[in-house]
Amino acid sequence: MTTADVRETTQMALNTLRANKLRSGLTILGIVIGVMTVITISSIINGLNANVSGLVESMGTNVLWVFRFPVIGVRPTTEMLTRKQLSYDDAMALKDLPHIVAVSPSLRYENFDFNSGTVTVKYGQHKVESTSLGGDTASAKDVYDWNMAEGRYFTEQDEERSANVTVLGHDTAEELFGMEDPIGKEVNIEGLIFTVVGVLEKQKSVFAGGKNPADNFAHFPITTFHKLHPEILDYWISVKFDDQKNKELVEDEIREMLRRRRKVRNEQEDNFSIFGSDSITRLWTEITGGLFLLMFALSAVGLLVGGVGVMNIMLVSVTERTREIGVRKAIGASKHTILTQFTLEAVVLCAIGGVIGVAAGAVVTLIVHALVATIPAYLSLAWVLVAFLCSCGIGLVFGIYPAWKAANLNPIDALRYE
Repeated sequence: MTTADVRETTQMALNTLRANKLRSGLTILGIVIGVMTVITISSIINGLNANVSGLVESMGTNVLWVFRFPVIGVRPTTEMLTRKQLSYDDAMALKDLPHIVAVSPSLRYENFDFNSGTVTVKYGQHKVESTSLGGDTASAKDVYDWNMAEGRYFTEQDEERSANVTVLGHDTAEELFGMEDPIGKEVNIEGLIFTVVGVLEKQKSVFAGGKNPADNFAHFPITTFHKLHPEILDYWISVKFDDQKNKELVEDEIREMLRRRRKVRNEQEDNFSIFGSDSITRLWTEITGGLFLLMFALSAVGLLVGGVGVMNIMLVSVTERTREIGVRKAIGASKHTILTQFTLEAVVLCAIGGVIGVAAGAVVTLIVHALVATIPAYLSLAWVLVAFLCSCGIGLVFGIYPAWKAANLNPIDALRYE
């Protein structure tokens, strides 16, 4: 077909839409819903992926964590839960390894099942509930590159003398003190009085504007933490190394050191786990993989319904235009020309549905981005293209049979059709 034929066929499809607006609208409704679903869900996932990437970067790409069992994306077995705990001395031994920049052994008092705290922090008449407690060394600030919103982080001197000082998370300090300067103020935590020496900057969250559990935290020198909870000795070791290219080498060196210290035999598996921020990325990829499957399932139903509708309207169109087809064949139109004409009409019909679906999806994305602060949504040009091409593909697949039926009409019978 020439360019003029393509233009004429496109115009015919548009004329068909105008002549049967309600029927055409209902026909492409499934296409519109399917494409809108793809655009909306992909935009939300795209926004969440960007936030997760930012969260992972804020935790440090050059940071490894060591614990007695894996805690990200794995359900610990009985064997893992009964393993020997890591110790403070294990962490100190790792400081001497090459490529290691900083090491911080940490202790935590929180509800790990719900990733939230169980302690109430009080200041005067104000209090903050569900706060997590953490015991850290002065090097924790260097490991995680924490920035201070106010004051300072505790020092090695604070650690040596078990000073009753604390560094609060952003949300904890905000709820306790509001606009009042928190530095130097005394807070009551589990019956003991601690002086606030610093407040950490707000941590990034997966959901835009959402709360990060790390912001409702009270950090103490590790020796001070022992005053509050001497029973907790299950150390979590954070290790910062110099360069991402040395990651595998650093993991091997840590593994070798800990296997030797924990007297693990050559034939035995590690009785500890080493993992990094890529574990969070892998877990998130698994979660979004499920969301993508849901997206394809929902959009496939809409597109399938739309495709059946397109086939139906094209079959009706062939019946209504039987005499026209006979006339076109009588004046020399070939089977190929008729086949191409009706196939192109179906594709144009679905393409219009695709354009409307993309526009509707973009509007929904903007509404979600503007009104639902906790859910980020960013339109993806790649998914816009994929969704539009899918709508055109539906027109091609479901338009072939009606076009084939039109192309194979007997011209004499077609001219006699009333």
